[in-house]
Amino acid sequence: MDTKDLLKKVRKIEIKSRGLSNQIFSGEYQSAFKGRGMAFSEVREYQVGDEIRTIDWNVTARFNHPYVKVFDEEREMTVMLLVDVSGSKNFGTQVQLKQELATELCAVISFSAIQNNDKVGVLFFSDKVEKFIPPKKGRSHILMIIRELIDFKPENKGTNVAEGLRYFTSAIKKRCTAFLISDFMSGPFENELKIANRKHDLVALRLYDKHEEIFPNLGLIPVKDEETGQIEWVNTADSDVRIAFAAAALERNDKLEDQFRKSGVDFTKIGTHESYIKPLMTLFKKRETRR
Repeated sequence: MDTKDLLKKVRKIEIKSRGLSNQIFSGEYQSAFKGRGMAFSEVREYQVGDEIRTIDWNVTARFNHPYVKVFDEEREMTVMLLVDVSGSKNFGTQVQLKQELATELCAVISFSAIQNNDKVGVLFFSDKVEKFIPPKKGRSHILMIIRELIDFKPENKGTNVAEGLRYFTSAIKKRCTAFLISDFMSGPFENELKIANRKHDLVALRLYDKHEEIFPNLGLIPVKDEETGQIEWVNTADSDVRIAFAAAALERNDKLEDQFRKSGVDFTKIGTHESYIKPLMTLFKKRETRR
């Protein structure tokens, strides 16, 4: 893509995503992802429902009655985008490719973040860490991120979510909110997920295409694995083949969602055939009600 086309595409995404973040997402984002940095404010008497861990034991011992520490929330925070740039990002049989969907999601989240004075950073991963962009504030930084998302060419095509999470956990020391954006067709990453979510606030956005989960009846067709380059001929006219394919996809997705739940990670799925507004808003509102 030449520079002129790239800038045109960046501008188009900026206009759309800034509009969405101004009109729809900014307030919801602020409610769903409040800053987690805490500054000590005062102590007050314990009330039913207060967390035990906030009890100030020294003051409690002095007055022979439980007192808790009160903290003021510091609004500013860091947002990290952990983006899967493996070969499967080029797949999409519906409205858009997974890469295009990921780019728009990152742009909307980024503009919502900078409206709240948050820093945004990005980690691109395939089966290795491809690129790390440290968190910064400002529109020009976000536009640079969008440019990279549109035009980035990874060295490798495989997927290793564990590798991306390991790097992220060691690179970002201060607690942040991180969006893990992938189709999650990867080797095991359960341990890395748990460790990352203990240290940070991790949110998983699973991107998928309908035809990764259900084969249409197209007769005998060649199916290419974008990550390995391997081509396999599949008889989609055979109903047993289609049923087995759908059952395997369902089992894979159930296992993945179970893994997110066990690790305490908020998640949603977004298809290439649909608008991401509803799934993202539902996720934000769900988080808001827990606060």
